[in-house]
Amino acid sequence: MAEAYIYDAVRTPRGKGKANGSLHEQTSLQLATQVLEAIRDRNNLDTSKVDDVYMGCLSPIGEQGGNLPRIAVLNAGYAQTVAGVQVERFCASGLEACNIAAAKVKSGEAELAIGAGCESMSRVPMGSTGGSWATDPSIAMKSYFTPQGVAADAIATKYGFSRTDLDSYAVQSQQRAAQAWKENRFKKSIVPVKDQLGVTLLDRDEFMRPETTLQSLGALEPSFKMQGEVMPGFDGVIQQRYPEIEKIDHVHHAGNSSGIVDGAAGVLIGSRKWAKRLA
Repeated sequence: MAEAYIYDAVRTPRGKGKANGSLHEQTSLQLATQVLEAIRDRNNLDTSKVDDVYMGCLSPIGEQGGNLPRIAVLNAGYAQTVAGVQVERFCASGLEACNIAAAKVKSGEAELAIGAGCESMSRVPMGSTGGSWATDPSIAMKSYFTPQGVAADAIATKYGFSRTDLDSYAVQSQQRAAQAWKENRFKKSIVPVKDQLGVTLLDRDEFMRPETTLQSLGALEPSFKMQGEVMPGFDGVIQQRYPEIEKIDHVHHAGNSSGIVDGAAGVLIGSRKWAKRLA
């Protein structure tokens, strides 16, 4: 079996996934297009040699659906022969897209592929797809469906992670992000997002809060307590499935949970023979 090599990795800055975020006016297509253009230009890439583009995208609906990577390939001016595959594995969608690209190269089915991810959470909010798991009682009840936030609280409770544990890690994460930017560690990978006139909209992660402290996080209310305890009472659903959990400790909040952001990223993956061509 052949080896798969990473030849380039780029991403846009992360914009706040809200209407006042810097990337809100950029569609997912535009974000994905700029990442593909950067991969092509940075590597002087003959795009006809790219076998496929695998792109993870949660909520593939509306302007974010319809095989977004194939549309982005065309919009970025890649060769007509380059295909595109849209991948959805919830929050692991982008990672799985890279896994698929690497597996294709390792198996010999592809010589050069791109694994990518793209999502505009400000334009296509979570839950937009209205999937059956949350809305169809015939599957929701027998599978003990529980929203992600309440489930995260249950996991923390089951495995002994306290609010202090989570808040301490969140503070450390913010400090590490700020330090990384200060030391220009993302200099080679960040692709500034520009509008149609070429004006830079965002060239730095917008979601960082380096001023975060344990004290400031301690003032935040749990985000999923009401959903778990009162309406519709998902704590009870969790306890039916995991009766060993006597009481769920709601420890997640806006300051220690994953951010709601807009952005895109891409990884150029190929076989060993591309080492000299892309050097």
